[in-house]
Amino acid sequence: MNTSDKLKAWAKRIKRDGVTLWFAGRNPRTPWYAKALGIFVVAYALSPVDLIPDFIPVFGYLDDVLLLPCLIWFAIKLLPATVLSECREQADEWMRVQGAKPSSTIGAVVIVALWLAIAAAIWYWLARR
Repeated sequence: MNTSDKLKAWAKRIKRDGVTLWFAGRNPRTPWYAKALGIFVVAYALSPVDLIPDFIPVFGYLDDVLLLPCLIWFAIKLLPATVLSECREQADEWMRVQGAKPSSTIGAVVIVALWLAIAAAIWYWLARR
């Protein structure tokens, strides 16, 4: 298996685990802390708006390449083994049938609200100087 195949397999696992977290967020056996992180990660992953926009050189892709996979990995580690296996099966089936990841309007709203809060904080800080 060459490097390109390894990267494609890794990207496919990350995508599947993102959908797994989507199902885990709806599972009543998921602990609250795993559910909270999982919902945040899924909202961010499925949001059409990035925390760091992709047009910013280098940094624009850091969240997609580093931050998001690390958050997904950490959230997956918080899930109990039985919930994880059940949700992974659901994710595999969903991806087989649907062929695409779900989208999150709420995630987009959260990211836009975060950017607006940051802009307001910077404006307030600059206005006080």
